[in-house]
Amino acid sequence: MTDVAGAQQTPVNKAAEARAGVHELLSAHRPRIGELSMIDALLVTSELVTNAQRHGNGLSGFSARIVADRLEVTVADRSRRQPATAVGREKYAVGGYGWSMIQQLTACVVIIPTAGGKAITVTLPITFDRAPE
Repeated sequence: MTDVAGAQQTPVNKAAEARAGVHELLSAHRPRIGELSMIDALLVTSELVTNAQRHGNGLSGFSARIVADRLEVTVADRSRRQPATAVGREKYAVGGYGWSMIQQLTACVVIIPTAGGKAITVTLPITFDRAPE
């Protein structure tokens, strides 16, 4: 994955490693990131990486960075197949709900085809904890 200025490029193989990297990035930020923003960021990160592993023929890249009041997370995988939702499927069917959740929690989603698959970049709004540190 191309290096993005200011991005924390962490080699990850599991969703837990990606979450840990995002948690570290957000925890180091001042002013402090609000709790709900932290939870949303970790949930979206976990879902993107899990989807890359489960449906995208494996994770091929990961980065995260803070830009002003937004977190930008990029996850690359080895499949050109676009994410799918559970819309139109049997009620309570297993799978397909994560992509809808990602879309609801993020401000922007960009999917870019790559030579070996695709890269999905999401942008999440960040709120800051106004309590004294």
